[in-house]
Amino acid sequence: MPVRRTIPVLIGCCLLLVAGAPASAATPADPGGIPRLTDDHGRTLTLRGWNVEDKTNRGDQALSAVTEKHFRDMRAKGFNFARLLVFWDDLEPRRGQYSAAYLHKIERVLDWAGKYDIQVVLDAHQDVFGPAFGHRGVPEWATRTDGLPFTSHPDDWFSEYFEPAVQRAFTHLYEDEDLRQAQARMWRVLAHRFEDHPAVLGYDLINEPMGELRAGEELPAAARRIERDQLTPMYNRLADAVRSADDGNWVFVEPTPIVGEGVPTGLGRIKDPKVVYAPHFYNTAMEAGADYDPSAGWIESYEAAVTAYPKEQRIPVVVGEWGPLNNSLPNMGRFYREALASLNRYSSGWAGYVWCYGGGYCAVDERGLFRTNKEQTAAPYAAAVAGRVTADSYDPATGTYRLVYRAHGRRGATEISLPPSASDWRITLDGPAWTGTRTVPAGLPGTVRVLALPGAWVTVTVTPRTPR
Repeated sequence: MPVRRTIPVLIGCCLLLVAGAPASAATPADPGGIPRLTDDHGRTLTLRGWNVEDKTNRGDQALSAVTEKHFRDMRAKGFNFARLLVFWDDLEPRRGQYSAAYLHKIERVLDWAGKYDIQVVLDAHQDVFGPAFGHRGVPEWATRTDGLPFTSHPDDWFSEYFEPAVQRAFTHLYEDEDLRQAQARMWRVLAHRFEDHPAVLGYDLINEPMGELRAGEELPAAARRIERDQLTPMYNRLADAVRSADDGNWVFVEPTPIVGEGVPTGLGRIKDPKVVYAPHFYNTAMEAGADYDPSAGWIESYEAAVTAYPKEQRIPVVVGEWGPLNNSLPNMGRFYREALASLNRYSSGWAGYVWCYGGGYCAVDERGLFRTNKEQTAAPYAAAVAGRVTADSYDPATGTYRLVYRAHGRRGATEISLPPSASDWRITLDGPAWTGTRTVPAGLPGTVRVLALPGAWVTVTVTPRTPR
């Protein structure tokens, strides 16, 4: 989600054998009851990456701001994941007429992602519903307001979600049968076109859905009602639409943005075997430009609220957007340390907002260098583990990464992703395991692939050759 918002408070080639005793860590780490994302080989996945977007250009110029450089640079810093924003208003500018040119543009972007081994979630993005209100998302022909008023708030655009016309448009999208069918057809078109693209991991069915508040209804209660009574059936309809074309990729579902205030979601069960819970991680005060306040307990309350639903439903979590606007304020270094530690406790990954070259929310500046504190997002991680993970940790103070797992007998290697570092990375193994990579030179990203005997306990330790 861009710019500030207002929400009422209350809310190798040559393999080397390393033999040794089984790793000593035989007690599994507490998974918190939340399963991990997996691939077709049963490997446990971790996604680390960024949103990629072009909200400005549309029509013939749609997606022109997204280039191959985005994916090349992300991969060069160790990231393996992108959440690509796509817009219904560009895909279907006139009812029933789908843009072959737009589909081709999406495919070109996916080809770039595939070239650099970056997995992509296609996000059906909307901001303040769509073009009828000066934003992007749901086409104007699918926008019904019943003549209710709308006032633009250019300095605080998120408050436009609470304009009567916008709220009524959401109600019609959720409740009108012809709009339900149109939204489902749109997803069938996307899923049919991209089901076999090797870069596609899944589909985010709608970005930051909102809805209509009733008279006298407080926002937290309204959010839970909308999630329970409107979003849950919508997600089940759209999941069915996706499955009519694609039975292999994941379906990502979001709560309302109110979850960012530590409000548990009211979403019910999504009846699909491959569902990912994809909340966003934003704080109202920080979005308005304030510094991180460690004493407020926001990260703790958010984590408690956001983990309840995936524990109950037994589905993995991938946080679809996060990151403050003013990342260089005095407490932001601490925020990034504490936020990353929290995200790594319960999620299978995240996409920061946003990979662009400049100021504001951009991950990097015009030279491609991380902006202040955002370099903390680039750290070693296990992109894929061919076994059951029992310990997975990174100490930013020492630069040491440690993975403990019990190997399974299925296909696929364990893959450790290492970002460029000022010193060489040194890789050591404990257990009957093999790797063709013992060192990754300074200044280069690297992927360490590990093979192990089925059933073996393996410990992988990565340390900087020059201690930090």
